[in-house]
Amino acid sequence: MSFTQRQEALVNSSWEAFNQNLPFYSVLFYTFILEKTPAAKNMFSFLKDSNEVIQGNPSANAHAKMVFGMVRGAAIQLQVKGEVVLEDNVLGVVHTQKGVADRHFMVVKEALLKTMKEVVGDKRSEEFSVAWETAYDELAYAIKKTMI
Repeated sequence: MSFTQRQEALVNSSWEAFNQNLPFYSVLFYTFILEKTPAAKNMFSFLKDSNEVIQGNPSANAHAKMVFGMVRGAAIQLQVKGEVVLEDNVLGVVHTQKGVADRHFMVVKEALLKTMKEVVGDKRSEEFSVAWETAYDELAYAIKKTMI
């Protein structure tokens, strides 16, 4: 897979922008997920007992930072190695235990892309979208390979 330095740079810089306003973008991300799939709240311990995503929730913020950071890491791996390789199968086990299916990966992908569109605003380009989409798809593929 050919993932360019420019694509990696687009992901890195927008990840930094995401991180600068993490509480806001975290709420936006989970709101997009729940709008599409309300039952998904049961898959997240920090959403289970609430009817809304609460801004400033440290667990939601940490999880969003981890998800977006892993996609950023996937972009780096794609540029350096040409593939995404997970160090172990922990993510596969967790996703299996939570009952994550292909459709959930698609919902998260859509929410991630919508969130990043908000992060960069009018600076969004086709190249930007393709970079984030490719990195996410390759990460999701790597996770799915480890699901038992």
